[in-house]
Amino acid sequence: MFPQMLQPLYYKLPTMNDNKTFIIAEAGVNHNGSLEIARKLIDVAVEAGADAVKFQTFKAEKVVSKYAPKAKYQEKMTGSKESQLEMIKKLELDEAEHGEILAYCHSRGILFLSTPFDLDSIDLLNKLGLEIFKIASGEITNLPYLRKIGALKKEIIFSTGMADLGEIEDALDVFIKTGTVRENITVLHCNTEYPTPFGDVNLRAMLTIKASFPGIQVGYSDHTRGIEVPVAAVAMGATIIEKHFTIDKNMEGPDHKASLDPRELKDMIHSIRNIEKVLGNGIKKPSPSELKNKPIARKSIVAGRDIQKGEAFTEENLTVKRPGTGISPMRWDEILGKHAQKKYVEDELI
Repeated sequence: MFPQMLQPLYYKLPTMNDNKTFIIAEAGVNHNGSLEIARKLIDVAVEAGADAVKFQTFKAEKVVSKYAPKAKYQEKMTGSKESQLEMIKKLELDEAEHGEILAYCHSRGILFLSTPFDLDSIDLLNKLGLEIFKIASGEITNLPYLRKIGALKKEIIFSTGMADLGEIEDALDVFIKTGTVRENITVLHCNTEYPTPFGDVNLRAMLTIKASFPGIQVGYSDHTRGIEVPVAAVAMGATIIEKHFTIDKNMEGPDHKASLDPRELKDMIHSIRNIEKVLGNGIKKPSPSELKNKPIARKSIVAGRDIQKGEAFTEENLTVKRPGTGISPMRWDEILGKHAQKKYVEDELI
């Protein structure tokens, strides 16, 4: 129905050697089951400059039992009258709606992504031509699910909220044993509390993951309020940032309150792009913009007072002042004791 050729081709994920962070604008279920809202979310992601916009793909009955309680934050946002199953059933998108969303992403020039939450949804997204599979934190211990995605041999991004290093290692082993190469896997540090308290973020854990699994890229999926934490994660080496956004935080639904509004999403992406520029290549040398300041800001050896021809240079008749167009003060010891070849007036460059 919607051929694979519809999916944009610029899907290759970045590595630590790239200068550009892959930014996923997480629409999630903030479409509230409406295609019209989904399109508005895509427009917001495009205008903000995101690399991809991500939704969630699931069959409610295959994901949640009728006895499953809501998370505390879900109950706070949506009340306790309906069950978790009833809540997410209203947020489900069918195959045709997925195709329409994908086609609209293609028409706007942004990459469509979606997180599958059950085995049938993996098949649907594979049918739609996705080359990147994003795995939610809650699936990290879902062995049949992990095997199915690993066997597709696509690129994998997986969040690790609620997980320890051992569980991350187990999931990586599944992916690799089923055919996915290490270079195609990115692990996102994450905390699944919505919103995440700043004190629980523990960004250094992202570096621990990087050090623990050579060859694996790392990134960060953020659920804090505001934009500071994902920007900091980029400064610390995140190659991928994922962040929830909405068109209106006051809309009904479980995730709107903990999401960025359009202005905040744009500000976050702008800040990340600025951070990418300032990180540079790590080589310490004068930048092109500051070279013109070198002769102005540095100093030279100058006459501290009038000096007669033939007079020896001493610490009493020499000093160091701007500009830096003469002999460097690093040659101070070399100059002391030599004799003036001409007469110098005070402040004249030696």
